[in-house]
Amino acid sequence: MDARDDGPALLPARSQPLIAAAVATALVAMAGWYVAAGGLRGGLVHHDAPPVPADPGFTVNVNTAAATELAQLPGLGPATAQRIVDHRRSHGPFASLDALLDVPGIGPATLDQMRPHLRPLAAAPPAPAGDAR
Repeated sequence: MDARDDGPALLPARSQPLIAAAVATALVAMAGWYVAAGGLRGGLVHHDAPPVPADPGFTVNVNTAAATELAQLPGLGPATAQRIVDHRRSHGPFASLDALLDVPGIGPATLDQMRPHLRPLAAAPPAPAGDAR
């Protein structure tokens, strides 16, 4: 048999055990992190469905908010937000949060999703008394 010489080795023979030890250490460290972070019991964060914070973080007044603000509410998109603004323009300000059910595309489930982000509406001012002559 002829001995073939393929040229110089990619890694010198004496550095190969050192690199193998470094790779093995890194793999053990990654496995340890995975276990410690809760990977075996499902404790890692699911990025497609982040948890909803208990504090809504922002609130909106439906009688003054623009469509872009309303579109950020859970359960609403730009089209439904625009319908709220259009309904407000044609029918006047909402007397209560439940009056949002009159807007096409908003049902009880959508209103329940939005409710933590909606500011309570102030009571309408009393109508001025007429002149009694």
